Amino acid sequence: MTAIKGLLLGCMMAVPTFGDAATILVKPGESLQQAIAKAQAGDTIEITRGRYQGNFLIDKKLTLRGINRPTISGENRGDTIRIVSPDVVIEGLIVRDSGDSLKDQNAGIYIFPGAHRTIVKNCDITYNLFGLWIEKSNDVLIENNLITGKREYNSSQRGNGVQLYNTKGARIIGNNISFVRDALYVDVSHHAIFRGNKLHHSRYGSHYMNSYYNLWEDNDSYFNRGGLALMEVRDQVVRNNRTWGNSDHGIMLRTMQDSLVENNVIAGNSRGLFIYDVEYVNIKNNLVVDNRVGVHLSAGSTRNQVEGNDFIGNREQIRYVGAKDEKWGVQSGNHWSNYLGWDRNADGFGDVSYEANDMVDRLNWRYPSTQLLLASPAVQALRLVSQQFPVLRVPSVVDPKPRMQPTNKQWRQWHGKHYPGQ
Repeated sequence: MTAIKGLLLGCMMAVPTFGDAATILVKPGESLQQAIAKAQAGDTIEITRGRYQGNFLIDKKLTLRGINRPTISGENRGDTIRIVSPDVVIEGLIVRDSGDSLKDQNAGIYIFPGAHRTIVKNCDITYNLFGLWIEKSNDVLIENNLITGKREYNSSQRGNGVQLYNTKGARIIGNNISFVRDALYVDVSHHAIFRGNKLHHSRYGSHYMNSYYNLWEDNDSYFNRGGLALMEVRDQVVRNNRTWGNSDHGIMLRTMQDSLVENNVIAGNSRGLFIYDVEYVNIKNNLVVDNRVGVHLSAGSTRNQVEGNDFIGNREQIRYVGAKDEKWGVQSGNHWSNYLGWDRNADGFGDVSYEANDMVDRLNWRYPSTQLLLASPAVQALRLVSQQFPVLRVPSVVDPKPRMQPTNKQWRQWHGKHYPGQ
């Protein structure tokens, strides 16, 4: 009896059931769109090396897999690939030549609302207005793609490399994105992971707006106008990133609360950290080195914990405009390379507080032409008088426990990494 049951089960397994996934092979000269239309949900379409022109609509669960990197060209109109179904996989393709209408948001791959769990991996997405536009689609994975824009266009006329709008659970991992407006543009998108991306030669490496509970980790942002811009956000974790050689800021924190910024390297930018209207943020163990301005702090940024950071070789360590002192390093201190105090008890902390700026600094910010007189005896006398007479003292960032030695022993390797031509 057992043998009969086993024989029947074997026969049932040997007969394909209705709806089994199939693999469809498409060769040059054949219609890719017809193959998509004829395929059943769950099928895989393998596309051999060649050039396939058109604007392709994927409206069912399919996998499009390139063999030896075929080219899918939108012929400079519309979206090259438009996905309107969930659970679509795109891999191993060269996707290029979208239209250039900013109004219509033309993209190499446009992931329409409801196309949840779309996966795009190991593709070259090049010469498109927007690389990927992802709208109201959750749990997408964008991994190991090379994404470049229409580099001869002015920055304002380009689209973004990856644009997320009103999404949840996105994973943007291991992509190389350049020559677009913003490499990553994130708007009203939550619980996302951005890890291991290279973002360069664009306006912003990453531009966050109104997005919460996101992780930004192990990314490189360089040779942009701005490396990482976090605006109108909360509950962010920004750790172990490197943002260097950007012509304006390395990391911008603007109107931000309840977040962690730690273990980042911020080097060779015009402004390392730009902190504006920021509260209840933990900024710790970052290396801020060789920027023109290490930190630009303003607009009521207070009640933040700033501990264990190394501020080394910045032309101006802190540019602070405020009505009262801002205490940093209360618990464990920060290292300041221009600290002139001493450590008589050899406990590793300076015996007098570090103050980031004085009256002369404030005059230089308000009247830049006075910098011509910085070395004059009169200005040096004014600096000394302001230190001796508190009535002339201006509010400053004050570190009561300045560290005598930097924590990051490899800081020298980040010296000199400036924006080309600066």
